[in-house]
Order: sequence, then structure tokens, then C-alpha cells
Amino acid sequence: MKSLINAFKDSIAQSGLLLDLTPQYIFVCVSIALLCGLLIYAVYRLFYRGSCYSENFNLLLILTTLVTTFIIMTISANIVLSLGMVGSLSIIRFRSAVKDPLDVGFLFWAVAVGITCGAGLYQIALLCTGFIAVVYILSVVLRFGAKRFLMIIKYDDAVKAQVMQTLGGVRYSLKNSIVSRTGSELTVQVYAKNKADAVSEMLMAMEGVESVMLIEYTGDN
Repeated sequence: MKSLINAFKDSIAQSGLLLDLTPQYIFVCVSIALLCGLLIYAVYRLFYRGSCYSENFNLLLILTTLVTTFIIMTISANIVLSLGMVGSLSIIRFRSAVKDPLDVGFLFWAVAVGITCGAGLYQIALLCTGFIAVVYILSVVLRFGAKRFLMIIKYDDAVKAQVMQTLGGVRYSLKNSIVSRTGSELTVQVYAKNKADAVSEMLMAMEGVESVMLIEYTGDN
């Protein structure tokens, strides 16, 4: 049995499917993975636009990149060990809830970098990491000027007509309306920051309006 396994390993090695893990090769793989992981870390930290930034999750992206790299290196160097590793990894289950859908994309990004670096595909790892970073940054910058805001207005029922007339000065959509015996509360989504500020000031200057709250709306808060 051992002779069959050794013959199989020799045939795989001769075909070039197994990598020779020299210290220099390991250092280069881990270094490039770390470089790409730091780039992912910087992009997530500087351009995150969610409701709550998590430093622990950002550090997890770097760790995921490095851990995936040495897993792929191990699989690429030992065909027998790779079979057992694939089986053991298949039973792992993660039940942590992902609050922001974009976090899933960053996790896949980190895993993809680890796979390519562990396989020795350095150019693909560097080029694709840079390309994805540019695409994400451009999407955030272009979306920066088109933010949406939630405006929460508390007012007396006697001034409802004036409130609705003032809201006509900005493009909005109704999200929620609460009517009680002590007054009313209106939640609308507005699309222009400057006009929203002007409308907020006009509403606060109106008799019968108790408060006006303006909140940036990202879809996850």
C-alpha cells in the first residue's frame, strides 16, 4: 500500500502539480499575501460607509488572507495531506451573523487573495487586488454625492398642511407616519443634503413643529 502511495506521489511530483516549499518560496507567498491583505485592510478602513465600523472584522480580513495562503501551500505540497485537510475543513461551520452585505464581499476578496498567493500566482493576486480596490473606491466616491437621508419630523396636527407644503421643496418619499393624541411623527427619505438642511431649518422655524432629525441612510441602519 505504501509503495502505491509513494508511486502516486512520485508521478504527481513529476507532473509539476506539487510545489517545492522552500523557505524562500514560503516567505514570498506570505509577504505578498500580507501586502494584499494590508491593501484590503486600508480600503475597508478608509472607504467603509456602513453604520458601524468594526476593527476586529478588518483585522480578520488580514488573518483570513494569511491563513488561506498557508492552507493552499500545504495542499499544493502534499497530495495525501490535502485530502485529509479538505475533509476536515468541510465540517467547519461558522454561525456569526454578517451585519453588512459588503462584508461578505470583503471576506471573499481575502479568501481569493489567499488562494492565489498560496498557489504562487503572485501577479494575479497583485493585479486583481489593485483592480478590485480601484473599482470599490470609485463606486464609493461616485456614490458619495448621492447620499440619502431620513428626516424624522415631530409636529402638532394643526400644522400638518404647512409641514407637507414645506416638504414639497425637496424630493422625498414617505417611509413612516405615526399619529397620536399628542401630535404626529413623520419619517421621510430625502435625496439632497443641501436642500434637506434648508427644509429642516424652515420646519424648525415653524410654530407647532417640536423637532426635526436628519439621519444619513445607508440601508443597514
